[in-house]
Amino acid sequence: MKRNLGVRMLGVLGVLVTFLIISACAGSNTSNEVKEVNTLKLASTVQPITGTWINLAYKDVRNKYTNPQNFDNTDPKLWEAKVRELADMGIEYLVFMEVANEGKSFYPSKIMPWLYNKDMKSPVDAILDEAAKHDVKVFMSTGWAKDQDDNLLDPAIKERQLQIMEELASIYKNHKAFYGWYLPVEDCLCPIFAEHAVQSVNALTEKAKALTPDKKTLISPYGIGLSEFDNPDYEKQMSKLKVDIIAYQDEVGCLRDKFTLPRLKKNWQRMRDIHNRLNIEMWANCETFTWEEGTNDRQSALIPAAYSRLLSQQAAASVAGVDRIISFMFGGIIENPKSSYQLGQPVWSNDLYNNYMAWKNGDTYWKLFEATLLEKLSNVASPEMIAEFGYKALLDGQVAEENSKDNRWVKFEQGHHEILIDLQKMTSLQDIMIRTLNYNPEKIAPPLKVYIYVSEDGRNYSLLSIKDAPYFPNNKYDAWIDGVLFEKLNENAHYVKVAFDAPEKVYMDEIFINPAAQ
Repeated sequence: MKRNLGVRMLGVLGVLVTFLIISACAGSNTSNEVKEVNTLKLASTVQPITGTWINLAYKDVRNKYTNPQNFDNTDPKLWEAKVRELADMGIEYLVFMEVANEGKSFYPSKIMPWLYNKDMKSPVDAILDEAAKHDVKVFMSTGWAKDQDDNLLDPAIKERQLQIMEELASIYKNHKAFYGWYLPVEDCLCPIFAEHAVQSVNALTEKAKALTPDKKTLISPYGIGLSEFDNPDYEKQMSKLKVDIIAYQDEVGCLRDKFTLPRLKKNWQRMRDIHNRLNIEMWANCETFTWEEGTNDRQSALIPAAYSRLLSQQAAASVAGVDRIISFMFGGIIENPKSSYQLGQPVWSNDLYNNYMAWKNGDTYWKLFEATLLEKLSNVASPEMIAEFGYKALLDGQVAEENSKDNRWVKFEQGHHEILIDLQKMTSLQDIMIRTLNYNPEKIAPPLKVYIYVSEDGRNYSLLSIKDAPYFPNNKYDAWIDGVLFEKLNENAHYVKVAFDAPEKVYMDEIFINPAAQ
């Protein structure tokens, strides 16, 4: 796997059995290409996240909020609690990142000393047993033979991984929760999946099927943003793979591009077209994180991204028709505030949990926002209801993407702004939803407060409502869309005035009057 960490690639495979995000975070493409028209077939609903990796080892600062540093990370009660919490969030699949580290095991091995207290249940057993209680399926890892920088070109590393696989099969092959194998061949799809990577996957798959014929096999490569889909050899290489599931890293957290999501939407569709001709399930591995300090740096902690960004990732994958959405990082990024084991970034991991669960439980705001991402939110207003030409696009039904260069954004400079809407007749005003871009690197942000005024005659206005824009501080790098919803206004009006003060630039794409999901 390539990295932007000053850690050079160990061997031509790029198959370092390492922290998933480092493979995803390799390379960067800063293309500012703007998609003028979304030609993808739109999904009717957005899929939830139903799987995640379990990371047992604290390795570096990236784990600052996900694994207890300088404390016992092997306590079975901790992992049992985390499995219960994940199951309560709708997680159906768990994937072990590793079952050993630095020559010691997290399970009762006979070929390695144990990392945990021999008088306690092993973390692997605790997770498997708790998963079985909640009908959660578990993918077993085959690493690490040494550590997160395992190089599978090293014969000793490959041999030890096969030994680990054999031992795990002998212990757990009949366990109710043991569903499959995670094969750590995270090579890059750039520009195509290399032949040596194909052979590595197939060799591990052959071993897995020999040991456990009924178990699934999963890989999670990176580089979807660097793939040459039009190269005839691209699909040819993918068709050689004998794996059951490919969970492609979406690379949004790792900032593959300055604005990753617009191109990702196209790439998901290209990959879906290929998988329609393969006998391999296509899963999306959506990245939930952003970075506390530097990007793609082992000395920078992973922290929660805004849920608006993550929901857009879910929508992009769903529109393309992926079979499942899973995530490398759930625990410590999306944390239940009632958990007895708070691993995540204080406040904001709980905030992400609250927003995700609100969406999952059908919260009005999030379902309307979801509908905007799917381009399925109706608007009773139309462009002729705004007199000022430059603002007419705010009622044209055309939503923009997470890219400051998208020409569908209506741009407001710092200062006070008022948008007047003539509804052309007395109208029962119930809800108003406004979408804005949030992109701190270019000092583009929602207004702090938005004011709604109404009038019968267009001269005398009364203040109807004031709403705060969403606030999320983990905004050093990411672009996402925010929304403000004025709900249950229950007012009759002929004219509406939307007013706000912009301390920074404000980019707005649509004002929905009485919106309804289609």
